[in-house]
Amino acid sequence: MELNAAPIGVFDSGYGGLTVLKELEKAMPGYDYLYLGDNARAPYGTRSFDTVYEYTLQAVKWLFDKGCPLVILACNTASARALRSIQQNDLSGIDPSKRVLGVIRPTAEIAGKFTNTGNIGILGTEGTVTSHSYILELQKFFPEVKVYQEACPMWVPLVENHEHDKPGADYFVRQHIDRLTQQCADIDAIFLACTHYPLLLDKIMRYIPEGMQVFSQGSIVADSLKQYLERHPEIQSRLSTGSNCYFTTTDRAVTFDRQAAVFYGKSVASHRIELL
Repeated sequence: MELNAAPIGVFDSGYGGLTVLKELEKAMPGYDYLYLGDNARAPYGTRSFDTVYEYTLQAVKWLFDKGCPLVILACNTASARALRSIQQNDLSGIDPSKRVLGVIRPTAEIAGKFTNTGNIGILGTEGTVTSHSYILELQKFFPEVKVYQEACPMWVPLVENHEHDKPGADYFVRQHIDRLTQQCADIDAIFLACTHYPLLLDKIMRYIPEGMQVFSQGSIVADSLKQYLERHPEIQSRLSTGSNCYFTTTDRAVTFDRQAAVFYGKSVASHRIELL
């Protein structure tokens, strides 16, 4: 696959990052985008730190090789377990002029503004929750805010098997919301720390206590990236602006195309690639 462009790379372990890509295109429609889903090795949420780091680094290198000056890790697990190492240890040896950004910091930078009680809830994968990345990042910006977390291991399989809107999903959605709110009755803002979870939003809203707000990451990340590019014209000037979007997957393209439409909201035509 050869591109005569310098797109913004968007990486996810599977399909969830498409919910972020959709918001990026909405906020910044003029740029080119290249999406990579590592579907053959998904999910990342239960994998070890070292494995997530290795897989994510392979994906970043591939996107760089395809001309991306900037890569967004639109995956909370990859952002939690690989981003810092790639930024601090690998980027200088690969190409110090390029950038890799994640989805956790943009969320943490604003999350404290949406709570009146000072108590925030995080719903995420096991990998994201056990990394404590949200707790650590939120402490930097809002040290007075208390963060409560709940891992939801069944939510991604529900979404990827198209069971997220079925009655059977209600049990697992309610179970984890109850567990989160039992930790603290004064939580008034919940952040969905997995890009799959927006597809469960209707059911989540059904079971949260009255007065509690729920936030997805797509628009937050899009607004943050738009501001980032305004502050960094040296990166912005290198990005191509053809309003094109390319899709790649490490699994079967026909399967990806069928599943992707659920997350992206419209049909896609992907290419299969291999990561080494």
